[in-house]
Amino acid sequence: MTHDRKGWPPPAPPWPTNAEELAAVQDELAYATTTPWPTPANMGRVAACFVCFERGRSGPGVAGDRSWAAACLVGAEGDLATSIVRGLAEARYEPGLLALREGSLLEAALRSLPAAPDLLVVNATGRDHPRRAGLALHLGARLGLPSIGVTNRPLLASGASPEDRRGATSPLRIGDEIVASWVRTWPGTRPLVAHPGWRINPEQAIELLLWLTPRWRTPLPLRIARQAARLARATPPVRG
Repeated sequence: MTHDRKGWPPPAPPWPTNAEELAAVQDELAYATTTPWPTPANMGRVAACFVCFERGRSGPGVAGDRSWAAACLVGAEGDLATSIVRGLAEARYEPGLLALREGSLLEAALRSLPAAPDLLVVNATGRDHPRRAGLALHLGARLGLPSIGVTNRPLLASGASPEDRRGATSPLRIGDEIVASWVRTWPGTRPLVAHPGWRINPEQAIELLLWLTPRWRTPLPLRIARQAARLARATPPVRG
């Protein structure tokens, strides 16, 4: 596959526009055969993305909600780049169908970065999903990137909370299948959920989340992307 000068693959077909189309894509991704990602000893560039929506609405939102998607790229030497894409949500929020609302916005923000990353972090689930293919997995597959999801709570899975010490983990299951893990990144704070995404297994997701949180509860690239999206929402547009 050829890539552009930034390292991104060519744009895939348009994102699904309805639940039936999305479910078909998710079913295909859930059972796709992939090559496991060999986690590098020295991580290179890591990107994260986050989208926020206009204030004042309650409930699941609606199609057409004003949206601010941010992406952040952090390099091995600490260099930083961010990008912002403003747009409109293409659907309301429904569990298991997050890609309809956020997918195209997040992809656009990521492709606006100056270079493709080696790892992608998404505020969404992976295998903890009705069809085992949440947005963290879907976006990684679409961009050809190993990916993990990081959320505050599971979507469908359940499991006991981990011990109150950094690095403590406990599995999250749907039935007998381990689909994600609770991870305590810092003692005295709420644990996070590490979701294996594209080409990532549960053990790698845990390892990567802990590697990304040496000083804070949440991964630095995701913190920066979230702050950038919220700042863009709060900043009035410049009028010529």
